[in-house]
Amino acid sequence: MKLKNTLIGATALAMIAGVAGADTLTIATVNNGDMIRMQGLTDDFTAKTGHTVEWVTLEENVLRQRVTTDISTKGGAFDIMTIGMYETPIWGKNGWLVPLNDLSADYNAADILPAMAGGLSYDGTLYAAPFYGESSMIMYRTDLMEKAGLTMPEAPTWAFVREAAAKMTDRANEINGICLRGKAGWGEGGAFITAMSNSFGARWFDMEWNAQFDTKPWKDTLEFFVGMMNESGPAGYATNGFNENLSLFQQGKCGMWIDATVAASFVTNPKDSTVADSVGFALAPDNGLGKRSNWLWAWALAIPAGTQKTDAAKQFIEWATSTSYIELVAANEGWANVPPGARTSLYENPNYQSVPFAKMTLDSILSADPNNSTVEPSPYVGIQFAAIPEFAGIATDVSQEFSAVYAGQQSVDEALAKAQAITNDAMEAAGYR
Repeated sequence: MKLKNTLIGATALAMIAGVAGADTLTIATVNNGDMIRMQGLTDDFTAKTGHTVEWVTLEENVLRQRVTTDISTKGGAFDIMTIGMYETPIWGKNGWLVPLNDLSADYNAADILPAMAGGLSYDGTLYAAPFYGESSMIMYRTDLMEKAGLTMPEAPTWAFVREAAAKMTDRANEINGICLRGKAGWGEGGAFITAMSNSFGARWFDMEWNAQFDTKPWKDTLEFFVGMMNESGPAGYATNGFNENLSLFQQGKCGMWIDATVAASFVTNPKDSTVADSVGFALAPDNGLGKRSNWLWAWALAIPAGTQKTDAAKQFIEWATSTSYIELVAANEGWANVPPGARTSLYENPNYQSVPFAKMTLDSILSADPNNSTVEPSPYVGIQFAAIPEFAGIATDVSQEFSAVYAGQQSVDEALAKAQAITNDAMEAAGYR
């Protein structure tokens, strides 16, 4: 009995010590559906570790501004940041992030998809763990495609997409043939038009870091995009980003939507989507030039070097990006709603292989090559971005000029001339030219 009481006392002390040593983590994240779901499951993390979490949930453009300002000024506002493949290697090189090279054996970092691990590393060291990985693909209404008398190819061209969008458009019933991002921001509309431009033969820079917006492929890209969206897109598309187009698609107001593969679980979820039972998937379009218009991205969790709570932050990252978390989501929401694109084992799991969009997501991710993204040679790594520190600022300014075209405020030629000047001026000031 005495031994039993001693053990109980020791256990109680350990629990008290654990609580006494518990931290409150402040985490900045994007207001996408998978992150909102993670917040709802955080009690599981607290129950296992004693640590609590305070969330700062922001729209994508705002998140990028806040975390970039905080880490570059050593502000210390966050213990964990949600960042992506653009920021991670640059910030890792700068010494702004805590290396994730000592995660536990149970975490199995080797299970992370190579494309994701590579994009979230610098000099062979992982600096952010992928919460989910994505490429982009076409999501389309099978019923409207059939009504239009067309069959979606597995690997369509832009010409087919434009034709199908026009035939599916029904203005009287508020159905837009296609919904695409026009919202300003390098990671919003800027990401989409850059990925699209790759398939038209465009690039941001030539091998001497000269801007290329004065070339025919960029003019072809913008004119095609604007023409198609004016014919078949929603009113006000100049201000639509990921979340706005997701809402339109779920309401049955889009025939096609080309965007992040991660959206597939939301458009096929009958709890949220009015068209869940009539959604098909295809690879992002091409133009026969050897490059598709799909991107490669991961929303990932990283620890800023200035935090005083590194150990607790690593515990959270292991919890949120583990196979156990995937199983937790599957148990609560079903396999279709687990975070995709991050782990090899997920795509080897028979439960997930039966999800209708699983194979297309993986095929899209595997077909995206950030080291060889353009038809003509380019000096940068990245598909929907160029992995240089100056890109975010330049591309945000350029995307604002493009969005002004979408809003009817200036011509394609005017926007491209401004983009050329903005980019060359910035690159010259940065010492590239």
